[in-house]
Amino acid sequence: MNKANILRIFPALFAVFAMLMACGATKSNSSSDSSDSSDDVAANAERPALAFSADSAYSYAARQVAFGPRVPGSDAHRKCGEWLASTLRSHGAEVEQQTSTLTTFDGTSIPMRNIIARINPSSSERVLLLAHWDSRPWADNDPDPAKHDTPVDGANDGASGTALLLELSRVLAQDSTFSSTGVDILLCDAEDWGTENNDESWAMGARYFARDAAAKGYMPKAAILVDMVGAPDATFMREYFSQQAAPALADEIWNIAASLGYASMFPNRMGSAVNDDHVELIKAGIPAIDIIDYREGSGFFPAWHTTADNLDAICPATLGAVGSVLEHYLRYNN
Repeated sequence: MNKANILRIFPALFAVFAMLMACGATKSNSSSDSSDSSDDVAANAERPALAFSADSAYSYAARQVAFGPRVPGSDAHRKCGEWLASTLRSHGAEVEQQTSTLTTFDGTSIPMRNIIARINPSSSERVLLLAHWDSRPWADNDPDPAKHDTPVDGANDGASGTALLLELSRVLAQDSTFSSTGVDILLCDAEDWGTENNDESWAMGARYFARDAAAKGYMPKAAILVDMVGAPDATFMREYFSQQAAPALADEIWNIAASLGYASMFPNRMGSAVNDDHVELIKAGIPAIDIIDYREGSGFFPAWHTTADNLDAICPATLGAVGSVLEHYLRYNN
C-alpha cells in the first residue's frame, strides 16, 4: 500500500467523493463529543465484559509469521492461506475464496487468494471487516541497503490486522448475543506488491473484490479496514479518505474508543491520506474507514517495510484495544 508520510491527494477520488456528497452519503455531524450521557453510563455498567482476547489475537499473528514472509507465489503464502481458511471454518464461518492470477507493476504474474468468511450469512444487513494478509516482497525501507531485497515478515503490516479479525471471528462464533447483523470478514491478498507514484500498483486483491462485489450488488452498510494495529505505541488518527466517505462511521469508532479508555491511542484529529484497501471499496460506493497506525511528525511505525517488522514490533495490548473497540461496535452499535 502506498502509505505516504504526508497528506497525499488522489485526484481520481474527488469525483467519487463528490458523488457521495450529492447522494447525501457524507451527511453527518462529525463532531466527536465522546462523553456519555447518564443513560449511556448506566447502560455501559450493565453490559457484559468484552470477550476479545489480546493473547489469542497475538497467537494468531505469531502463527502467520511462523510460516515465513507471505509473499504471493511463495510456499509460505500458500500454506498460510490454507491455514487462514481452515481457521475461519473452524470458527463456524462460511468461507469462500477468490483466486486469480494478477500482473504486478513490474510485470510479475502472481497468484491471488482473497479469503471471505461470512458469519450469520442469512442476514441481509451486512458489516464488512477487512485486513490484508500478504507481506511486502522487499524491505525497501530498511536502514540497511543490503536488506532492501529481503522479504518482510509483516508481523504488524499485514498479520496484526488479520490476527485481530481471526480473533473476532472466534468471539462471534462463541456468542449468540450479538445482533442479527451479518458480519463478513475479508482477508485481502496482493495488497503490498506496489511501488511509489503508482497508485494502481497497490491493493490489487481489494480491487478485485470490489469489482466482483459491484457486479453482484453486494453493498454492506459499513466496512472497516484494520491495518498495522499491533505496534506498542500505535496512534490511530482519522484517515482522510475515511472521513470523506464515512464520517458517521468514523465518529462511532472514535467515540467507542474514547468510552473504553483508549482516547490517547485514538486521538480525535485528522492524520494522513492513505491509499489503502478501503479506497477500492469507497470507489465502489461502500462507506469504508481505515483504522491505521500513523504518527504525527514521523508517519508510520518505525519498522514499516523493514526486516524489523517481526513479532518484536507488535504487542498484545494494542491488538486488544483495537479488537475491543470493534467488538463493542459489533455488539452494541449496529
